[in-house]
Amino acid sequence: MPMLLGAHISAAGGVSLVPGRAAELGCNTAQFFSRSPQSWRSRALDLSQAAGFRKARAQNGITPVFIHISYLINLASADKKLFLSSVEAFVEDMRDAEVLGADYIVSHMGCHKGAGEAAGLARFADALNTIIKKTAGSSVGILLENSAGSGNCLGYDFSHQRRVLEALEDTGRVGICLDTAHAFASGYDLFTASGLAKLLKEIKDQTGTEKLRLVHLNDSRSSCGSRVDAHEHIGKGRIGLVGMRRIVNHPFLKDLPFILETPKDGGRADAINLSTVKELRGR
Repeated sequence: MPMLLGAHISAAGGVSLVPGRAAELGCNTAQFFSRSPQSWRSRALDLSQAAGFRKARAQNGITPVFIHISYLINLASADKKLFLSSVEAFVEDMRDAEVLGADYIVSHMGCHKGAGEAAGLARFADALNTIIKKTAGSSVGILLENSAGSGNCLGYDFSHQRRVLEALEDTGRVGICLDTAHAFASGYDLFTASGLAKLLKEIKDQTGTEKLRLVHLNDSRSSCGSRVDAHEHIGKGRIGLVGMRRIVNHPFLKDLPFILETPKDGGRADAINLSTVKELRGR
């Protein structure tokens, strides 16, 4: 089976440009923001852009397609206004994803802002129950991404994902996204074989391996257990080439889609990182 490998692609100029940009990099899968990640929506999805996206995706064979949720959305917030705005925005993004023909929405698990993890996880689960009901019949899945654990962020321990899944009325469309840089920063030493084995055993024990649908493949500039979210180029960070090679060739992970969210600090940064991953996989 060919490796499913892609990157987070810019949607500047319109989402219809995303599949072509992904194909130019040699990607067969892709992730993007369907709206600005740092602002609330100012206008509805352009349906002509959506039609262009679907056509370009089919022409370039980009599948599966992932949309990353806006950073402003916080489904764990104790602030009622922000909580309700976040649920509304998430439902809008789910409906847009359906129009675009995307396969999954990738969501961080939010921050409890001092209210406590139990309260934050309960609000997050309540929000997802509402979102799933409001998008009944949708084919778009929701992937819960692990965090580095900075501040009051939820999701740094896979027991958090388990507790949310247990509180959902319907888990059929909900899965897990593993971010390697976040996992490393939260304390899983992915530089070593034992560290990777420990992480995968925890995922198996907490959520079940069948729920893992995507790997965000990122090296880490921060140290293991630092809880600092700092992505690095593949092989240039603390996980390193040895750790990255082990991840992309692991029997449990190798057939999953890999999406790179590595630094875009040069015109060829994505191309270089993608090439590095392909070399590691080839070995």
